[in-house]
Amino acid sequence: MKLLLIDDNTSLTKSIAGFLESTWDVTAAYSGEDGIKLARSGNYDVIVLDLNLPDVSGNSVCRSLRRFGVTAPILVLSGITELNSKISLLQSGADDYVTKPFDISELQARLLALLRRGRLDDPKAPYLLKADNLVLDPLKRRVERSGRTITLRRKEFDILEYLLRNQGRVVTRGMIMDNVWDADSDSWNNTVDVHIKSLRDKVDRPFKRQLITTAYGLGYTINERYGRRVKSRERRSS
Repeated sequence: MKLLLIDDNTSLTKSIAGFLESTWDVTAAYSGEDGIKLARSGNYDVIVLDLNLPDVSGNSVCRSLRRFGVTAPILVLSGITELNSKISLLQSGADDYVTKPFDISELQARLLALLRRGRLDDPKAPYLLKADNLVLDPLKRRVERSGRTITLRRKEFDILEYLLRNQGRVVTRGMIMDNVWDADSDSWNNTVDVHIKSLRDKVDRPFKRQLITTAYGLGYTINERYGRRVKSRERRSS
C-alpha cells in the first residue's frame, strides 16, 4: 500500500515511516507544494498531512488536492481540538484527523480504518463515518441507521463519533473521557458507562444487530464484522 506523508518534521517523518515500512510504501514530502506535486503524479492509497507546513497551510493543501481531482483519503495531523476547526478541516477535503501528540499505533489503526471505509462510497460526502447500516455525519451532526434518523444528546454523539473513528479498535473508558470530555472535567468513568448504555438503547436495541460491543475489563468498540445479533426478546423490551 502506498502512503504519502506530507510533514516538515523530519524526525517525526522518519519515525512514522520506520513504524509503517513493513506494510506501507511511504513517500515523504517536506513542504505543501512538494506534497501537492507528488500527490498529483502518484497513485497513493492514503495521504497523511501535517496541518502546519512552512509554505502552505494544511487546509490549502487539502483544497488544492481535491480541486486537482486527487481522491485518496487524507488524514490530517493537528494540534487543534476545537470543534469548528475540525469541521473546517473536513470541509476542506480531509477524511479524518489525529490530534497531536498521538501514538503511532493509533495512526496505523486510523489509516486501516480509512481503507476499510472506502473513500468514494459517496463522492459528495467522503467524510461520513459508517459501520454496517449505521451512518454518522460529523458536519451536520446527524446519525442514521437503516435510513432511520437517530436523535442523540451531545455527549452520546461525541462518543459514537469517537468509536467510529476508531472502528475495530478497543477504546478504554479513560480514552473516551480524554477525547469527549473537557480536560478539567471532574466526571468519573461510570459516566461513560451510563452514556454507553443510553447510546446502545438508541443505536443498537431497536435493530437486529448490535454494533457497540464491550471488551470486558478493557472498554468498548464498534466492529461491524463481529457485532452480534440482538435477540428478539431484547428488541421487544426496548
